[in-house]
Amino acid sequence: MTDNIAARKAALRKELRQKRREHAAALPKQVSALVFNRPPGPVLELVPEGATIGLYRADAGEAPAFAYTKFFFERGHPIALPRITTLKNPMVFHAHSDPYEESDLEDGPMGLHQPSGDLPEVIPDVLFMPLVGFTTSGERLGQGGGFYDRWLAAHPATTAIGMAWDIQQVDDLPIEDHDMPLSAIITPTRILGPF
Repeated sequence: MTDNIAARKAALRKELRQKRREHAAALPKQVSALVFNRPPGPVLELVPEGATIGLYRADAGEAPAFAYTKFFFERGHPIALPRITTLKNPMVFHAHSDPYEESDLEDGPMGLHQPSGDLPEVIPDVLFMPLVGFTTSGERLGQGGGFYDRWLAAHPATTAIGMAWDIQQVDDLPIEDHDMPLSAIITPTRILGPF
């Protein structure tokens, strides 16, 4: 049963990553500059005053999070980005204090640009995270490494908000016990949740 679920997830990831890359690449620059420019009002209601905000540096095709990083930083929220040392070690979040120049980031595994290990480790209160796929009920398909699922399982009080393109929505996903649901999902056209 688990092998069947893993095979379905792998096939979905391949299909949805391709769709995601093609969609993002086809967007005119004028449109790209507008999407995910500012968190919508209902999403801001999920963010407590002074909350530490976890974000990510988007890979090609992923929903961009850079404008959200600047938005929350300019409003005085502490910002955190994920750091991975090896595929076996858990993901942790470290402070990110320079979202404009990114002078506090370094190259990490898998081509990631991530905070230096010398920066303070922090626990985000609200976490905006990338998706490969999602359902309208808040289920997510991640990259496959399990980093976010393990982190969320260890930090259940964190509000997890997915960011995705509309074309990443699927009717259903093969879900396992370790797959963590989201609190909300943001796309360029709508907000799903809170769940």
